Parts: sequence; structure tokens; C-alpha cells
Amino acid sequence: MFDYGYIIIPSIALGVLSRLSMLRVDYKQYPSYPQGVFSHITLGIIAASLGSVAIPALAEKEFAAVTFLSLAAQQFREVRNLERQSLDNIEPTELVSRGTAYIEDIAKAFEARNYVTMLTSLVVSLVIFGLDKFGIPTTYSVSTGIIAGLTSIVYLNKQISRQKVGNIADVKPAKISFQGPLLTVNDVIIMNVGLKASREIYLKNGIAVEIIPKDENAIATLSNLGQRQAIQHNAAVLLGIRKDIDEPDFTPLARRDPHTGNIVMAIVTMEPDVECLVDAVKRTIVLESAKRKPLESQAGEKAAD
Repeated sequence: MFDYGYIIIPSIALGVLSRLSMLRVDYKQYPSYPQGVFSHITLGIIAASLGSVAIPALAEKEFAAVTFLSLAAQQFREVRNLERQSLDNIEPTELVSRGTAYIEDIAKAFEARNYVTMLTSLVVSLVIFGLDKFGIPTTYSVSTGIIAGLTSIVYLNKQISRQKVGNIADVKPAKISFQGPLLTVNDVIIMNVGLKASREIYLKNGIAVEIIPKDENAIATLSNLGQRQAIQHNAAVLLGIRKDIDEPDFTPLARRDPHTGNIVMAIVTMEPDVECLVDAVKRTIVLESAKRKPLESQAGEKAAD
């Protein structure tokens, strides 16, 4: 296997680069830094190594070595379970919870990224090995393999990228008002706010948005409770929220207008800037588990017409 160093080393390097290109520590703080980031980089190196040795192992008829790929797939599924458990464990510490759908989406994303890393290394290894067998000089083979790897990184990153709410809906500022003790946003009832002091805080510092789906697919997607919970969590994290534990009056709620399918949400933030709230909602990812496409069915098309 040492004779294949010119294949394995570039393959591992491009695989690790692929994992690094998908690794971001942003406002979500997940993965955490430095422990979480270190864990994911280590898993990326393992995935890249497995992808890079597959072709040389087959060339040397070391078929037992290839079985490690199936073991790796099983291990990466365990990674998904561990990510889910970790997020479930810290969920009670959130003032505004992520929700089970958001947690599952994060766990699936981390599993998929390990497969992307492995696949990138496999592509680089396959290109270099194939060109070498056709008698192409090693320098050109490695250069072409690197180009193929970089192309794979760009393509695969694009393929696994997720839509944002701003891609499927228009988000506009909305008006907060009260009908007696009932908090409403653009005349859609949100909840009952019994305390007069809480109602005054909403009128003084509260901000709200209306999310207007662009089509029937978006209406079905945004009606999902997990998607709405993700929007609430995202807004609370980005703008801060004026609440503590045992203050249900200030827990943000996204309610659906049953007549139009529009979603309205009111929140009392530490920074009451409605334009920032609009941007925060637009930047919320569309969860895979929430995606619905009724327009692609025969019944959905007829209903839309």
C-alpha cells in the first residue's frame, strides 16, 4: 500500500478540505469550539482515509479492507445518534427550544457531511488511479485528481445545501395589537396575555413579522410545527429574548392564519429592531423533515387549480 502514497495523500488532503469547507461555528454554536470542532475534524480525517484507500485496496485485491467502508457507514450512523442525544440533553437549557425536528435535521446534516468527505476522497483516488493506469504521468494524474476533488467539493456542497425561509416565503413587518387580553398580530390571535404589565411590554417593546408563503408547497412546509419552532428559536438566538424561565408570556409563538396559510409571530427581544427580525426569519433553514411538495402530486395540482 505504500506504493500508492501519491494517491492516498492527495485523497486524504482533499477529503479533509471538504470537511473543513462544511465546518462552521456560527451563532448556533454547534458544533461547539474547540471540543466539538476537534471531534468533527477527527471524524473527517477518518472518513477521508477510508475513502482514499478503497481503490488501492481493490487494486491489491485486499477485499477485506473494503469492508471497512460498510463499517464506517454504520459508525457514521452512530455519530448521528450521538449528535441527536447531545442536543436532546442540552435542550432543557434553552430559553426557546430548538424542537425535535430541528435537532434531527442537525444530526442528519453531520452524518451526511462525513459521507461527502468519504466520497470526495474516493473521487480523487479513483481519478488519479485511473489516469495512472492509462499511462498518464504521475504529476498530471495528481493535478487532475486535485481538480476533480475541488470540483466535487463545490458540487457536493451545493447539493447538500439547504433552502432558507427567505427562499420560499416573503417576510414582512407586522403590527402587534390586543383584543382584550388576546395578543394578535395582523388580526391573527397568538395567545392570551393575562397580565396588564406583560401587555404593556408587548406594546412598547414587542416586534412582529408575517411570513407569506410563495406557493402551496411553501404553505405546507411552513405549517409544520417543527419548522415554526425552528423560526422561533432562530429569532430568539439572533436577537436575544426578554424572558427568563417561568415567564410564558414572553415565549415567542408562530401562529398560522387558517384562511391564508400565512404565519405570524410576535417576540419581545433584547434588540427590538423589526428589520433584524425579518432578516433572522429569512435566514432560518428549511428543515428537511418539514418539506412538503403537494404541487408535485396529481391531487395537489388539481387542488391548486
